[in-house]
Amino acid sequence: MKIAIIADVLGEENNGTTITVTRLIANLKKRGHEVRVVSPGKGDEEGYYAVGKRDFKIFNEYFEKNGISLAKPNEKILRECIGKSDVVHILMPFSLGKAAIKLCAELHKPVTTAFHVQPENVSSHFGLLRSRRVNSYLYTYFLNGFYRYCEYIHCPTAFIAGQLRAHGYTHDLRIISNGVDPAFTPARGKKPPAYADKFCILTTGRLVKEKCQEDLIRAVGKSKYADRIQLFIAGEGPLEGKLRRLGDKLPNPPVIGFHPKEELVRIINFCDLYVHPSYAEIESIACVEAITCGLVPVISDSKMSAARYFALSERNLCPAGDIKEMARAIDFMVENPAFRARQREEYIRYAERFQIDKCIDKMEEMFADAAAGVHREQEV
Repeated sequence: MKIAIIADVLGEENNGTTITVTRLIANLKKRGHEVRVVSPGKGDEEGYYAVGKRDFKIFNEYFEKNGISLAKPNEKILRECIGKSDVVHILMPFSLGKAAIKLCAELHKPVTTAFHVQPENVSSHFGLLRSRRVNSYLYTYFLNGFYRYCEYIHCPTAFIAGQLRAHGYTHDLRIISNGVDPAFTPARGKKPPAYADKFCILTTGRLVKEKCQEDLIRAVGKSKYADRIQLFIAGEGPLEGKLRRLGDKLPNPPVIGFHPKEELVRIINFCDLYVHPSYAEIESIACVEAITCGLVPVISDSKMSAARYFALSERNLCPAGDIKEMARAIDFMVENPAFRARQREEYIRYAERFQIDKCIDKMEEMFADAAAGVHREQEV
């Protein structure tokens, strides 16, 4: 098939959405599909068409600090790419996506969309992360301004599909994981000498409010084993300075920074525990990558996070935002290596469902169904 991918945000692979979209594009090409990508960057790469970035005037510095670059619509490029495609997949409900979806209607092109932007990802920038009224409004705003123009929506988890149904989305919702790169495989590694006697805990994600890394740092400080724990916070973002200052109070200050894929796999495979304190997640591919390698997790049970569904037992959950209970959950894992060893094997088997090939099979099916006008009943 000839597939056009329209991405309002697509830049450096330092966030979950860009990583999963880049992976989707690469795997579709690998299967022989002709893929054209319209995005704000990468125009020098084959098959990519750069439309430039929107100018937010006095807010540009804020957007740059938060790693956000939104595409500026370019009708000529959109019309060229959409016109040559059998099906169009639009990733986000922003300006480029809105312009593309209206062109698809004009040109009578089959179109699918994805739900990668959780309202909480937007409301957090305005200090309204936990406002039900604001987040509910954003679900309605996305629906009326964008999703009502399509019939198919890719939902990375049943959790977000349920949220869409609850907010009035009557579409053909395709529940398809974003999938895990084959590089993430279980291969226990030796700890670097500096951490040989430490209990190593990993968390991965953008350093932003909704990921709640601050809660984890505080929980490690309250652990009975704080002097033994070495925390790794893999990611980058606007809260890095604040997290470093808070982490400096721990007996062993956390290692904070972004890691290329190969280095992240190495860290996962020598760590003892993965902790996911996030308040809001559509899927949390970072958590999936960790458990795919057999790293046992402790996950926040936030009702706004799909990650809680990855818990295979109550011991893998802790109350969202409860620092003391998170510390107790960590202490249990430190004290029970046999439990972790048993769960490691359980998680390796459980994570087989996230293999990228299986996910791409389902994405291809959605594209083919959209081109043929076929709908499938899915339980949400």
